[in-house]
This record gives sequence, C-alpha cells and structure tokens, in this order.
Amino acid sequence: MRVGLISDTHGLLRPEALDFLAGCDHIVHGGDIGNAAILERLAQIAPLTVVRGNNDRDSWARAIPVSATLRIGDVALHAIHDLKELDIDPAAAGVRIVVSGHSHKPACGERDGVLYINPGSAGRRRFSLPISAAELLIEDGAVRPRIVTLVGPDAR
Repeated sequence: MRVGLISDTHGLLRPEALDFLAGCDHIVHGGDIGNAAILERLAQIAPLTVVRGNNDRDSWARAIPVSATLRIGDVALHAIHDLKELDIDPAAAGVRIVVSGHSHKPACGERDGVLYINPGSAGRRRFSLPISAAELLIEDGAVRPRIVTLVGPDAR
C-alpha cells in the first residue's frame, strides 16, 4: 500500500506533486490546502483524507475536520495540521503514524514507537525551505517513509 502525503499547498498544486502522487492507494493532505479545487484534483488520483489548516478559513473548508484518524490495514494513522495542537497520546491510542504540516519543513522521526512525519510544503516556496512531499509504503504492518524534493531550489 502506497500512501502519498502532501501539505501546505496554499492553492498551488504543482504538476510535480501530481506526478509524484500518481499511483498512490491513498492520499493524506496535512492542511493549508488553499481551495476546494485542490481536493477535487487529488480525489481523482486516490481516496483522500484531509485536515483543515490554519489558513483554510473560507466556507469551502468548514466541513473539513481539524484532525482525522484512519486505518491502513493494521496501521493507524492520525493527521493534524499543526503538531502543537495534537490532543491525543498517539501511542496510548494505538496510532503508529502522525502526519502533520504547518512548519513547511520536511521531517521524519520516531518517538515512543510512533512515526512522526511532515511532508513539508508542496506549494509556493517559503524562505529557503524545500518544496517536498512524502510517501509511506505499508506492507504487512511494516512502514517505510520517504520524503522527496519535488522541484529544484530555483523554483518559486
């Protein structure tokens, strides 16, 4: 099972992001989407789980939850835009993966048996941070994360 992770598109869905997400079995968007058209396009690729970011304030975003938990086989995944607002103990809740966004900084690490992954920002470049996305390869309960840079350092 291949789960694509994208966040902080802020209204820009790059062709490189679409190419990367092609073939995913599921996509998780970590918030700061920008507009409903982004979700419509991502849903054409694979089933989609989305959380609302702090910049998703317009009427189209009102029905989007602040956090979401889903199961991929035997693996529970929890998504939230800003990790500082995490209001569960993932390990105690049986969650193996926490997906977040907000910082625009790609990051991946494990704490207390829980994988925390931020795919970074796939939208417009902010400061000198990379434009990135990520994937989770889940097979027989094993999880292999990978963060990828989508475009070179000169792209805006």
